[in-house]
Amino acid sequence: MSRLLIKPASKLGKIHDISPEKAGWGYVGFDLYLLEEGQSIRQETFDREVILVLVEGHAEIIADGKKFGVLGDRLDVFEKSPPHCVYVSSETNWSVDPTTKCTLAVCSAPCSKKYEAMQIGPTGIELTARGKGTNTRYINNIAMEDRDVASSLLVTEVFTPSGHWSSYPPHRHDEDDFPNMTYLEETYYHRLNPSKGYGHQRVFTEDGSLDETMTVENHDVVLVPKGHHPCAVPYGYEMYYLNVMAGPLRKWRFKNHPDHNWIAEKDTS
Repeated sequence: MSRLLIKPASKLGKIHDISPEKAGWGYVGFDLYLLEEGQSIRQETFDREVILVLVEGHAEIIADGKKFGVLGDRLDVFEKSPPHCVYVSSETNWSVDPTTKCTLAVCSAPCSKKYEAMQIGPTGIELTARGKGTNTRYINNIAMEDRDVASSLLVTEVFTPSGHWSSYPPHRHDEDDFPNMTYLEETYYHRLNPSKGYGHQRVFTEDGSLDETMTVENHDVVLVPKGHHPCAVPYGYEMYYLNVMAGPLRKWRFKNHPDHNWIAEKDTS
């Protein structure tokens, strides 16, 4: 199995525990919890900032002593309603107390500027179409660079319809060369609807030094340390993924694969 494909460790509790050290890179961390009602967790942030994403379910959240009450709307991620999220800065703590079954993503990166704990979404997050034809997908931008809500983290959700491609045309963001490109590590947390489905993701570089095509199933995570990283879902299934990106600069600048850039040019013509 590819070292880039991370399978869930269990069916309940902390099913993903991806630190920069485990991933072999320097910025992105990603944990995922499947929690039952009343299964509370509390954590310190140390030198990292965190965005808590309630992928599914309702939970009472406290961050840096600030009580946000019971957050959450959708009980199934494929309802596609805007998520409820909370930003937590470094050198503080947070707690989550689920009031229903809950899927909680903990997205983290180094903190270079402290922000006050704040709720992100659902206000200000609107499901937006991107692409054309079978390249159409739908985006919930949680914390991209147009929102001044973090020092390092970039977080977004993508819903890919049955039989469609996503993160396509193939693109990369693996060079620290702003404004042409930014270096951003990235994780993809995948969900399928129905859950017995599957999709595919390819991670590859133009020089062929990395070229891996993976079959992704429900709750899998794919690491993207460099290279292009398109994915697709077959007819009959929908794909969701939660993207977490971080690097030395909180900007998303990428380049399409030169062989396939004509597709993007055609879509904007």
